[in-house]
Amino acid sequence: MNEAELIAACVRGEHRAQRQLYDRLAGLMLTVCRRYLKRREDAEEALILGFAKMFRALPTYRFEGSFEGWVRRIMVNEALMQLRQREMMTVSFEDFAQPENLATTAATADTQLQAEDLMELLTTLPTGYRTVFNLYALEGYGHQEIAELLGISEGTSKSQLSKARAMLQRRVQFSAIASN
Repeated sequence: MNEAELIAACVRGEHRAQRQLYDRLAGLMLTVCRRYLKRREDAEEALILGFAKMFRALPTYRFEGSFEGWVRRIMVNEALMQLRQREMMTVSFEDFAQPENLATTAATADTQLQAEDLMELLTTLPTGYRTVFNLYALEGYGHQEIAELLGISEGTSKSQLSKARAMLQRRVQFSAIASN
């Protein structure tokens, strides 16, 4: 079954098609949710709620752009809703002020991290930094969109992205040193 046929079958309420669509997208969408939510259980809850919303909204899908992108947007929005309910999305100046969190030198090309290691490093960022970094660097949102989604100013979005990058850069460098 191609994507359009699968979507049509889901809209008709065919449970096999719904299961097939879920199986196709669940792993990728769980990864998306995990980028925003530290605890796996919270990410799984966002995934389930996101799929419920996706199935309810499926009749409104217009086949414009990528279906995966459409579902991803639903998952990001659900993860952000979960994040608002569970965690404070504030900038922790204390975290940033610590010398070990400041980038002192540029990362080198020979620094190699596995995807799991990078994911782990992302989860160590303060919530606000992690959220803005994910939205900007991984999801491709602009600062104006991020500001609207999170209810912050564009300047705050830019600042948190900059601080997240500096913190990640420092932690990547530290990880590379520690592994040698």
